[in-house]
Amino acid sequence: MAKFSAIITDKVGLHARPASVLAKEASKFSSNITIIANEKQGNLKSIMNVMAMAIKTGTEITIQADGNDADQAIQAIKQTMIDTALIQR
Repeated sequence: MAKFSAIITDKVGLHARPASVLAKEASKFSSNITIIANEKQGNLKSIMNVMAMAIKTGTEITIQADGNDADQAIQAIKQTMIDTALIQR
């Protein structure tokens, strides 16, 4: 299992556009990928799961990946979150 934690810095939180980008990126990997925030967790490959979590600015999130490509998945998702300005480097 691989994971990382970060604080959402986007001024409107984890909204539809970046949620869609993250779900698309996560879907490239065979690992099970979970997002955890506010004592809730969801499947990062599902935009509906991510949106239902209503993650706001300043929320600490953890992304966990479990599977053969977990390390690669975590690195790609972290970079995607930086590229979409959801988190800072």
